[in-house]
Amino acid sequence: MITSDQLLTTHLRDVSRSFYTTLRVLPSSIRPQISLAYLLARTTDTIADTQLVPLDLRLAALQQLCERIQGTRTGPLDFGDLVRHQGSPAERLLLENCQASLALLEGFSPADITLIREVLTTITSGQELDLRRFAGASPEQIKSLEKDAELDDYTYRVAGCVGEFWTRLCRAHLFPQAYLKDSWLLAQSVRFGKGLQLVNILRDLPADLRQGRCYLPTERLASCGLKPEDLLRPGNEPRLRPVYNDYLTKADFHLQAGWAYTNALPRGMRVRLACAWPILIGQETLKLLWANNVLDPQHRLKVPRSRIKRLMLRSVLLYPWQGAWRRLVS
Repeated sequence: MITSDQLLTTHLRDVSRSFYTTLRVLPSSIRPQISLAYLLARTTDTIADTQLVPLDLRLAALQQLCERIQGTRTGPLDFGDLVRHQGSPAERLLLENCQASLALLEGFSPADITLIREVLTTITSGQELDLRRFAGASPEQIKSLEKDAELDDYTYRVAGCVGEFWTRLCRAHLFPQAYLKDSWLLAQSVRFGKGLQLVNILRDLPADLRQGRCYLPTERLASCGLKPEDLLRPGNEPRLRPVYNDYLTKADFHLQAGWAYTNALPRGMRVRLACAWPILIGQETLKLLWANNVLDPQHRLKVPRSRIKRLMLRSVLLYPWQGAWRRLVS
């Protein structure tokens, strides 16, 4: 069994991929809350993504965990079937140590617990909606979103709401007395989260299609004479480009809003770096998506780890010079 200290350190590192570095740079007064919220969100995501387990069992497990997070259920959680079908050791440990993660939640203040519960309620509603929307989907029967409003709603539920959570937590713990335009700050934080999620959706398009999921709405695809199943053929990429580029531009505008948000926060190097790094990586990903065939399943577009390290180092070195710092994102 993993100790509580390991849950938010080594275990978190194993399941959070590149985001772990962002979590580690956060100020200590907000790092545990955001880390635990992320850990629990990864747990619910693992439940939702275990495709070898029937849909109704995944939905039931998701509901049970949501009730435990909200404090409306006290019984033990039995994720035996889900654990047995995990190919990733890190995700298996997520499920096996879910009780320990839930126990950590009770160690925070009532206000922080409320914020964590609120953001996880919204995230899991998006995961559940996704499960129901794509039930029965396959490469032979691709299911798609219909309208842009559905895409916008999804990106809010699974990522935009995280911007709100992050902002409210920072406000309470880091700069409670600062004069800030809270409504503007919250709006930009939502766009920040949506932008990061939209980048992921655009990057993962070929992989999602081969699981029967298409997040590009059918009404937009129809505008360039395409259906979701047409996107399985990389040769159709030039026809998709006008619509796809619109989404790349939208993602970039959202990241720009995230950068404005970052620089509106009261000066604090740690929290600004934690915001800057995902934006910088997101922009690098967009550059790859502009320049390559985004329907090619053989060529997964990913920013090299060496490039990420250089971006992070450069941001640290330039932070004292605000003019150069602000030009990091263009």
